[in-house]
Amino acid sequence: MPGHPKSFKLADFSSLHITVLGDLMVDEYLRGIVRRISPEGPVVVVEVQAEDWQPGGAANVAANVKSMGAASTVIGLVGEDEMGQKLRQALGNLGVGTDGLVAEFARPTTRKTRVVAHSQQVVRVDRETTQEPLQESLTAIMTAVETSLRHTSALLISDYRKGCITRATASEVMEYCRIAGKPVYVNPKPNSAPWFKGASALSLNHSEAEALVGPLEAPGEGLNRQGELLRQELEVDTLLITLGPLGLACWSHSDGYLFVPAHTVEVYDVAGAGDTTMAAFALTLAAGAPMYEAAVVANHAGACAVKKTGVAAVTYSELARAVQYGGPVQE
Repeated sequence: MPGHPKSFKLADFSSLHITVLGDLMVDEYLRGIVRRISPEGPVVVVEVQAEDWQPGGAANVAANVKSMGAASTVIGLVGEDEMGQKLRQALGNLGVGTDGLVAEFARPTTRKTRVVAHSQQVVRVDRETTQEPLQESLTAIMTAVETSLRHTSALLISDYRKGCITRATASEVMEYCRIAGKPVYVNPKPNSAPWFKGASALSLNHSEAEALVGPLEAPGEGLNRQGELLRQELEVDTLLITLGPLGLACWSHSDGYLFVPAHTVEVYDVAGAGDTTMAAFALTLAAGAPMYEAAVVANHAGACAVKKTGVAAVTYSELARAVQYGGPVQE
């Protein structure tokens, strides 16, 4: 894109407040070693040596927003269970506002347990329900959104199709934001992407985009046409598609098409990288930076995230150094 600066300073996010609405999760890791095959069947026996967990899904987005220097509030569902209580406490300890968390007695807190042996993921166990929440829960969520819009800079929606966001609530939220004049940044799944017409920015990964338009072409004019048609179809101002090892591409109503190649980094874990990328993209746009800067910052954020083990937040310092030196650097 001619005319855009090749270098810039990372925007200051400290004056921003981002409200994150969406599906909260717990990302749990059981790490160990394998010495034998089970006598009960042809499976390995993992001797667990360490256990840890981090906020995942929308909770990870909110944690990244806070870690990158902005104030953050999260709105979503948890269960009235031990994991729900731990997640609430962990987010509070990170400085994320949790008044918008709504607990349902019969609903488990979404929990993904990854069993890792010798740095290799062996299996993932999901404990969740995707059924629609109780009406009283949806009402509480909408009340929390309406309250938060009075003081927030922007709303960031992270929809994993676990039940927190419904077609009706999506429509209502978009109308609330339109009336309040607040930008909306959305990370949906393919089947919910059309619910967010009018969003300031919408992000999809490679496979999600292909579910909507078919196989993506290589970066260039073919991909440019596909992305612009999808942006127009979804009726959003800016569309971001992450392309894995290739990088990411953006389409904007005002700034056109931009492809940003990926950085060459040693990948330790891709879990949660999309959350980090979207958090950085939304923060940079909310700070008033142009799409070019937002795309480059998002690309740096994703590269910083995959260098970490497990689902982990990227700090403002890490991001600023990556922008300064043109890629992730060792702290």
